[in-house]
Amino acid sequence: MDPKKKHAQKIIIALDVKEKKLALDLVKRLPHVRTFKIGLELFTSEGPSIIQELQKQEKKIFLDLKLHDIPNTVAGAVRSGFKHRVSMMTLHASGGMNMMKRAAEQAHELHEKTGDPKPLLLAVTVLTSLTRDELKQIGIQTNADDQVLNLAHLAKKAGMDGLVCSPKETKMIQKELGDDFLLVNPGIRPLWASSDDQKRITTPAQAVENGADFLVIGRPVTQAPEPSKAFGRICRELDRA
Repeated sequence: MDPKKKHAQKIIIALDVKEKKLALDLVKRLPHVRTFKIGLELFTSEGPSIIQELQKQEKKIFLDLKLHDIPNTVAGAVRSGFKHRVSMMTLHASGGMNMMKRAAEQAHELHEKTGDPKPLLLAVTVLTSLTRDELKQIGIQTNADDQVLNLAHLAKKAGMDGLVCSPKETKMIQKELGDDFLLVNPGIRPLWASSDDQKRITTPAQAVENGADFLVIGRPVTQAPEPSKAFGRICRELDRA
């Protein structure tokens, strides 16, 4: 089987660009990719229209807005995500039990009412860009691993479908929570790519070996001279693993 087709389900490409034209050009150049991540910059620039454009091309949407607000507001955002038929959404676990629980309840209620698939709700634990010193600066005295586990337990109890976590924390989380909780790893960099501003990173092959269900990859593919070749290179790396 073509490695691009074989691994397309597992790899999510981050459309971390400023405008729709650039995003759609990347989507066109990456025909084998099934799911694209739309983050804050692109969504703030283009709004729901970028979701609709990608869905016309039968792509799945990972809406990565890292919601963090009062429970009713976040539940309302989940309603909007459901209406736009996104496949995944992110919430900050640090928003607390009530916020996450209300979001999960809203997603289930809409699914039961309409029969349409609900978005997978993924809790963000500790951003991969944060160092231990930076955690201390915002009042978190525990180390990153302890903070991740605290938030992971809270998210599972609240009814989240999974977590966004550093690939270096995957095994630790699975040991604590079991393997029935989806784990999405950002901060993925192939051996041949720059680490940029991510501190806690690993390679695609290492992430899969550690138990990640999905890999979020951006710049190594989207900033490559030929994105499709870079994507294929990652898929072959996974194949060899």
